[in-house]
Amino acid sequence: QALRFLKQQGLKLITHNYYCRQGEIDLIMTDQQTLVFIEVRYRKNAHYGSGAESVTNSKQKKVRRTAEHYLLHKTKSPAPACRFDVVAIYPSDTAQSSLQFDWIKNAF
Repeated sequence: QALRFLKQQGLKLITHNYYCRQGEIDLIMTDQQTLVFIEVRYRKNAHYGSGAESVTNSKQKKVRRTAEHYLLHKTKSPAPACRFDVVAIYPSDTAQSSLQFDWIKNAF
């Protein structure tokens, strides 16, 4: 559902669930000329914090290292402009079975 949401915002999918020894990136997309590495987090409730808050410094380091691996092995030189986004998903307060999306560009 995060993928559908981001496509509606004009992003284009490169790959999903990119995995290497360093870690995993949920979505890799392009936003015009920018390569975007996206961490998706779902929270059923905010009892333990929001989805965005759950992207710890440790997780950010893993995503960065995985992005470096992707850039080294999957892109041409020079590397494109990049950014790291977080999409936090949670149930809507107003509509049953509906989701809210909190898209944080340049999250880290």
